[in-house]
Amino acid sequence: MERALTVLQHELIMRPITGHEELDLFCRLPYVLNRELADDLANDRRRPEWLWVALRGDRLLARVAWWSRSGDDAPFILDVVDIDDTIPGPDRVEIGSRLLRTAMAAVLPSGARPPRYSRFTPPHWREDTAARRAVGDRMAVLERLGARLFVERLRLEWRPETPVPKHSGRLTFRPVRTTEEILSMMTSVLDGTLDAHSRDELSRMSAREAADSQYRNELTRYGTPREWWQVATLPEGEPVGFVIPARNDYNPVIAYIGVLPQHRGNGYIDDILAEGTRILAGEGAPRIRAATDLGNIPMANAFRRAGYDNFEREINMTWS
Repeated sequence: MERALTVLQHELIMRPITGHEELDLFCRLPYVLNRELADDLANDRRRPEWLWVALRGDRLLARVAWWSRSGDDAPFILDVVDIDDTIPGPDRVEIGSRLLRTAMAAVLPSGARPPRYSRFTPPHWREDTAARRAVGDRMAVLERLGARLFVERLRLEWRPETPVPKHSGRLTFRPVRTTEEILSMMTSVLDGTLDAHSRDELSRMSAREAADSQYRNELTRYGTPREWWQVATLPEGEPVGFVIPARNDYNPVIAYIGVLPQHRGNGYIDDILAEGTRILAGEGAPRIRAATDLGNIPMANAFRRAGYDNFEREINMTWS
């Protein structure tokens, strides 16, 4: 039976937007991603049928949206779950839950594990009463549908007014030579990783399989020059780590960085991050973005020493 795309419950209309012409309606609720939605729709990272609204009359009460990588047929991540924060008390969570449940039934294949949820928050959201309530309400919506907190991440940014780190002279750098070389190093750095997503993958597959998956599904999608990918070596040529500067659909990024296990504890991460930053700064990057888990203290400290500011956090939730 074909699913109905408009659902009426107690005068609450739940439906996808009709197209680009309803983006203004969808954006009546504020969120940092609003400015990207038009471009995402134009470049097939979103589809109107993945952007749902809950309306009472002409008032927007809640909305949800999924995002995908260009060319993919299925949603990759649920990254918009919003509620009108002026709705009284528990009704906010109830309306959000009803909308998300209805939209998931229409958008996602029956029985499939839903894509993970991502929410950007202010960096100190727990210390701000309004932000804490807003984040808590949205997490409660997800929890009602069976999702649980997976990890909280730091979103980091380097800006051109920050000095570009200088060479320490301890390491030399050269481009990655072959696919096998980078895959081998990616496999090695998973040993002892503190990254929650990588640890989750390692519970289900081998380190080589995890490295291959990230290479195929993420790194090969970057259109920026492969020559930017750098291997860090000791003066005699022994590799100690690598960095992959790139540009995604939105910003220049430090896409991947790692130190090989046998060379950890020597502070080489600072030299390697500095090299990736220099490459992107040399290309005139207006900003450089990066991210790491809140619990990955060594990596967070390395970004701080390199002048990266924690401008946001990211909440990730997943379904079992």
